[in-house]
Parts: sequence; structure tokens; C-alpha cells
Amino acid sequence: PYPVFVLSGLLLWQLFSTSLLQASNSLVNQQNLLTKVYFPRLILTVSTIFSNLVDFTIGLFILGGVMVYYHFSPSLFGLLLLPLLVIVTSIFAVGLGLFLAAVNVKYRDVKYVLPFFVQLLMFLTPVIYPPSILGSYSWILALNPMTGVIKAARAGLFDLQPVNWLLLAISTGTSLLVLLGGLIYFKLTERYFADLI
Repeated sequence: PYPVFVLSGLLLWQLFSTSLLQASNSLVNQQNLLTKVYFPRLILTVSTIFSNLVDFTIGLFILGGVMVYYHFSPSLFGLLLLPLLVIVTSIFAVGLGLFLAAVNVKYRDVKYVLPFFVQLLMFLTPVIYPPSILGSYSWILALNPMTGVIKAARAGLFDLQPVNWLLLAISTGTSLLVLLGGLIYFKLTERYFADLI
């Protein structure tokens, strides 16, 4: 059923987009704390994912209720795969959030542009449509790490098609590279945060 299809993708997308937006604004929103006390600034950005995991868990119960309403039961394999998908989503959100948080300290316009970027990225991710709708151009969606995560979640939960392990491996590898790049850039610019704020 379409509501189950959309909600299963929307939960992971919401976890990613909300965590990314909050992580990118975490340093600017806590500027008083940054200038007064020394502590690892990484904590502010990484901690945003944990509050969103609570919302994600509540959303899972809602998805479960919708699935019961439509007489649709998830597969056990999909439920076991879900923690891995949440970890990959969190890694990607934190990595991109670290980079954007450091950029946001220097260029304050990032927080105004980012919501539009996230909205555009949602339409480049198969959240509300199946990737097959693009036909032979569906490979373009593989460049987005969230595509592999959402496709694997649907394949695992609904057991209608096999999980595309190659696409999930690409998403995981890309997420780890984004995390590494974000962490390096964050650490290189961290010493200037108090001066710029």
C-alpha cells in the first residue's frame, strides 16, 4: 500500500534531514557556550542525532500501526536490517553536519540555504516514488547515499524484492567518506570557532 511505502522511506529521510539541519546549526545556536567554556565542540554536533533517534523510534510505532491497518507484516530480516540502516543514515547526517556546521560558523547564510538544499535532495531520493520511475536513468539516484538506505529498508521490510547489497555498500562507503571528510574539515577549522562567533 502506498501509505506504507511512503512512510517507510519518510522515516529514514526525516531522521537524516532533521539531524543534518540541527547539526549544521549546532555551533551557531550554542555560541554563548562556545566562547565561555572549553570542551570538545564535536559533542554539540554529534549529539543532535540522539534526540532525533527518539523521534525515529516513535515514527516506527506509527509505521507499525499503519502496517497493521493495511494487514501488512514486516519480515524479520527487515527488522534485523533496520539498525544497520539507521547507523548508515546517522553516519551520513553527522558527516555532512560536521562539514556544514564548520562552514556555518564562517558563512552564516548556510542556515538559510540549507533547508532549500534538503528539500531539493528529498526529490532526488526515492522517498515518495520508486526508483524504477526513472527507467534507465535510475542509476543517477545511486549517487545519493540515502537511495541505497531507503531501497534496502523497503526491500528488507516488505520482502518483495532482494536487498541490493552493492547499492547499500556504495551508500555505506560514501557515508563513511563523508564522515571522514566532515571530521577532518571540522578539526582543521575548530580552533577558529571562538574567534569567528
